[in-house]
Amino acid sequence: MTKYNPENERIKKTYFIYLKEADQKSEATINGIRKAILRLEEYTEFKSFKTFNKDQAIAFKKYLDNKVGERSGKALAKATILSTLNALKSFFGWLRFKAGYKTSIQVLDIEYLNMSEKEIRAAKASQIKLFPTIEQIRKVIFSMPCESDIEKRDQALIAFTILTGMRDGAIISLKIKHIDLTREHVNQNPNEIQTKFSKQIDTYFFPVGDDIKDIFTNWVKHLKEVLLFDMNASLFPQTRLGQDETMSFIPLGLDNKPWSTASSMREIFRKAFERVDLPYFTPHLFRNTLVHFGQEKCTTPEEFKAWSQNLGHESPLTTFISYGHIDPHRQGNLIKSLAQKGHQTDKMTQILQKLESMEMNS
Repeated sequence: MTKYNPENERIKKTYFIYLKEADQKSEATINGIRKAILRLEEYTEFKSFKTFNKDQAIAFKKYLDNKVGERSGKALAKATILSTLNALKSFFGWLRFKAGYKTSIQVLDIEYLNMSEKEIRAAKASQIKLFPTIEQIRKVIFSMPCESDIEKRDQALIAFTILTGMRDGAIISLKIKHIDLTREHVNQNPNEIQTKFSKQIDTYFFPVGDDIKDIFTNWVKHLKEVLLFDMNASLFPQTRLGQDETMSFIPLGLDNKPWSTASSMREIFRKAFERVDLPYFTPHLFRNTLVHFGQEKCTTPEEFKAWSQNLGHESPLTTFISYGHIDPHRQGNLIKSLAQKGHQTDKMTQILQKLESMEMNS
């Protein structure tokens, strides 16, 4: 079975260069667009993009509605279908101006890649994200073995994630020199750290407990004083593998090299949560934990703004809107508590109102 079309590959390469160099898209965004285009090619059995028309668009939408995700084994989410179709609309919108495609691709045919208004609303509907509580994370951390260098690293890795709320891609690219234990500060320099949108982010340790902070602090001291790693060494180095008598690969310790992807980090999280019979929560969900923790801790607009900025958000409203969804159980408790408050406005509402005013006047 054909796995690619040479003509398609050439024009896709041109498009991806355009996205990176001219449209300033990140590699992660381009990979998502690449996957969307490949879905269409797999459906058409790699026919030329010149064959695209309204009938193909309509049939492809039906194909997506019935397609099952490879990893989930479930029907594709409406949000996934929407992002796939939007990526294709942008691609064909660009392609129709290119030599050899101008007469083949019609602008009205591209519009047939639209979803219905009802489907779009369903795709954009906010989904409730389950995330770990501070108490659950503490249980995970303090149930982890911490005798070997590898075990110490794994425990410090999870402690550091809740201590800073940093994204996994940034964490695995950190070096010892980026940590200032005296100031309890992490310098996320975009020239050296994989920050989102290549932003400079100054992160200070969140107040999640001195015992959690001590685990990470002791880890940094262990790296420098016991393992004798220099300041340019990886903060969370990868596992060094070797072979035993049966020629099977076994962990031998730590290598002074960073992970190339966050997959190993996520696997450490998975095993740690499974060890205490808790569902697996990804490192990114720790950011949700910290946002909700911040809603309880912060009492002024300035405090919440600082909390938001510590997560790398330019606007505190981004923090609240993107991560601040209230789970149904807490929603019910808050509604019931309003009966005891009379006409008083709750603390977070007051903060949000002031933040909105600050945003409008800035």
